[in-house]
Amino acid sequence: MRRGAIFPWRGGNRFELLVDGPVFFPRMLEAIEAAERQVELELYLVEAGACLDALLDVLCRVGRRGVQVRCLFDDFGSLAFTPAERQRLLDVGVQLRFYNPLRWRRGLRNLFRDHRKLLVVDGTRAFIGGTGVTDDFWTPGAEQSTWHEVMVEIAGPLVADWQQLFERQWLACLARLAWKPQYPLGLPRLPPYPPAGVGLGRVAYADARQHRDILQSLIRSLRGSKERIWLATPYFLPTWKVRRALRKAASQGIDVRLLLTGQHTDHPPIRYAGQRYYPRLLKAGVRIFEYQPRFMHQKIVLVDDWVSIGSCNFDHWNLRFNLEANLEAMDPNLTQTVVASFIEDFGQSREVSLELWRARPWWRRLQQRLWGWLDRLVVNLLDRRG
Repeated sequence: MRRGAIFPWRGGNRFELLVDGPVFFPRMLEAIEAAERQVELELYLVEAGACLDALLDVLCRVGRRGVQVRCLFDDFGSLAFTPAERQRLLDVGVQLRFYNPLRWRRGLRNLFRDHRKLLVVDGTRAFIGGTGVTDDFWTPGAEQSTWHEVMVEIAGPLVADWQQLFERQWLACLARLAWKPQYPLGLPRLPPYPPAGVGLGRVAYADARQHRDILQSLIRSLRGSKERIWLATPYFLPTWKVRRALRKAASQGIDVRLLLTGQHTDHPPIRYAGQRYYPRLLKAGVRIFEYQPRFMHQKIVLVDDWVSIGSCNFDHWNLRFNLEANLEAMDPNLTQTVVASFIEDFGQSREVSLELWRARPWWRRLQQRLWGWLDRLVVNLLDRRG
C-alpha cells in the first residue's frame, strides 16, 4: 500500500493549534495577504457565501500584485463554487484546477475525491487541518462558528514537504489521477518515532488505494500506546484494524477515549451506522463522548505524546477513495495544547455508558441497525468488485 514517497521526521518547526474558524480563518487570510511570491491552496469543500467572498477578495488582491496563486479544488466538493466566482479568480491570473471532474461514464471512479485541506504561503508558512470554505466554518464578524474545527499553522523545514505534496498533486491532477512517482523518492519505509522534541513533525498522507502511510502510522501508534489514546472524528466508521487496536488497548488498561459527534451532524446516517460499534468498544473499556454544543468536525488523534491532525477521518470510506493529508508531530508544546483542547471538549460532551446505550429507544435501535446494515452491504459489494 505504500508506493508513494514517505516523508521523514523533521525538527526545527513551530506549530500552533488554531481552534475554530473565527481564530484560524483571519490568520490564514492574513498570511495570504502578506504573500510575496506564491500561494498554494488545496481544498475539498468550497461553497458560495460570506466566507468564500472574504477568501476571494484576498486572493484577487494578491493575484493583481503578481503573486502566483494556484488553487486545487475537488470537483464534487466545489459544485457550489459558481462560474462567476471562478471567473473572478481567472481574471486576475489565479490558476484553477479541479480534481477528478465528475463524468457519468466514469462510474464508480467518480467516488475518488481530494479531501485534503492545505494552504502554503511563500514556502515558509503552511496551514493544515480539516476546514472547508463555507459559512459553517466561518462567517466574517461572527464570534462562533457553526462547525467545531481546528487547523495547525506550521513554520519551519516541514513546510517544504507540504509544498512538495501540493506540487505533485497539482501536476497529477492533469491526468485526473493520484500522484505516482516516476522514480524512488523519500524514505523506503515508515520512519521510527524519534524521542519527543520541540518542533518535530512529518507529513503523512493517503492517495486512496495507492498509498496509505497515514493509516499504517496510526495503526502502529495505537498498537504501541502506553498511556492514552484520544481520538476525535465526526464520521466514526473505522476500519477493522483500528477497532481491534482500540479494544485491545482499552482492555489493557490504557485510557482510550473517543470524541464523536452528537445530535448536530451533517450526515445522520453515518452517525447511526457507526454507532453499531459502540457495544463492543464499551465492553472493552473504551469511553465514548458525544460532543453536544455544535457539529464536531475536527480530526485529531493523540496517542501518548504523538499527535496526528488533518483531513483524515480514518474511516473505511475516506481511506478507500480519498486523498488525505495529516500533520504528525512529537512536539511537547503542541501535545500540551491538544490535551487541553480535548479536555475542554470532553467537558462539553455527553458520555455514553453501556447502560445508557442499552436503554436507548427502539427507534434509535432501528436507525442504527438499518444504516449499519446498508453501510456493511455497500462495503462488501465494493470489496467484491475490487
